[in-house]
Amino acid sequence: MATHLDLEEQEQLERVKHFWRRYGNLITWTLALVMAGFAGWQGWQWWQRDQGASAAAMYDELERAVREADAARIERASSDLRQKFPRTAFAQQGALLAARAQFDAGQVEPAIGNLRWAAESATEAEYRVIARLRLSSVLIDQGKADEAIKLLEGEQAPAFEGLVQDRRGDAFFAQGKVEEAKAAWTRAWNAMDDQVEYRRLIEAKLTSIGAAPARPEAKS
Repeated sequence: MATHLDLEEQEQLERVKHFWRRYGNLITWTLALVMAGFAGWQGWQWWQRDQGASAAAMYDELERAVREADAARIERASSDLRQKFPRTAFAQQGALLAARAQFDAGQVEPAIGNLRWAAESATEAEYRVIARLRLSSVLIDQGKADEAIKLLEGEQAPAFEGLVQDRRGDAFFAQGKVEEAKAAWTRAWNAMDDQVEYRRLIEAKLTSIGAAPARPEAKS
């Protein structure tokens, strides 16, 4: 019986050896790739957490600078966010926050710089559209309506369609193109829910050019 068991064990051992000779290298490389992938994923997760924490700390510094109206710190913190953490939400939010503070302080060119960066480099469409809306307003005020219109021709987020069309209407009107302004403001008015307060401003613009939107008749 012992001999029979020994023979079975030897046969099993030979089969294992044969299997390993045939597939051993493949298994070894597969395991190595899996382990390397796992280690890489772990490293990526750590890097992401580290980046997020560092960006958050820098954004806090930017917020403090804004509260204290420290122009130099605002520029430094926003620049560091853009350069060191460009793909984080903190960099995108920071650019918009810094631009608002700079514009309020009369620092138009630095504000434009932050808005241009966000309009071109923000990873999320919503931040890009917000930056373009704000930048287009500045450009219209500077007499650069044609540049504002071109800027607003880029990608859009559906939730901002009404605002984008409203701003396009403003740019056309600044150029003296009343019909184009009317068309854009009408699209803006139609895109907004009737409960949105801003819709009344668009309606006032349309009314001022003799194109008040028709309201549905009240039910009797």
